[in-house]
Amino acid sequence: MTMDPDSLRRRFAALTTAHVADACLRADVPVRCAPPGVRPVLSGGRAAGRVLPARHVGSVDIFLEAIDRSAPGDVLVVDNAGRTDEACVGDLVVLEAQAAGLAGVVVWGLHRDTGDIRAVGLPVFSLGATPTGPRRLDPRPAEALASAQVGQWRVGPDDLTLADEDGVLFVPADRVGELFDLAESIRDVERRQADRIRAGAPLRAQVGFGAYLTARGSEPALTFREHLRRVGGAIEE
Repeated sequence: MTMDPDSLRRRFAALTTAHVADACLRADVPVRCAPPGVRPVLSGGRAAGRVLPARHVGSVDIFLEAIDRSAPGDVLVVDNAGRTDEACVGDLVVLEAQAAGLAGVVVWGLHRDTGDIRAVGLPVFSLGATPTGPRRLDPRPAEALASAQVGQWRVGPDDLTLADEDGVLFVPADRVGELFDLAESIRDVERRQADRIRAGAPLRAQVGFGAYLTARGSEPALTFREHLRRVGGAIEE
């Protein structure tokens, strides 16, 4: 099922991208993470919203056009092909996105105006910063506002962006309710396990690690993940 922006933001606020990535594994949904170099500009930044794609070709007008088509709660996802020779997003674009009610900006490339972006406060995720802006103007592809490439993944308006200090994750909008249900279950199991460790019950005892080693002796193909499923653990998914 799809989810309205307020519900999406509220439910994701109690989760992490790690929880949702584990839920994707359990639901057999591809785990589509931005490359690990894509990090929050502002510490603690979090964003959740529909993908608003824009492919940068050297001019800021592509972002203004995307924002002009946006709905409140969208996340602008900028495809600059992972380039590290130029910044393609600065403080004015981030301010414009904030004024339009967007939930954040993800850049497959670099930003600039770091101090000003941090002062704006809108969550921005990028590969890093450089002082120089673009010094080129390339032909605009027909699909410039239809999809964006981030690392190995192509994403578009049928996808949602979930981002926090662990990184950026893309999930299909029509599966988000199911994924959040699973992620909440995984989170709750992990919290109970953490509480028990603090109370003196080692994780090895909780997940029957000794029994797993014994069972592996007679079932060499048994994986720890399969064992966890049998005992209700959630360490790896």
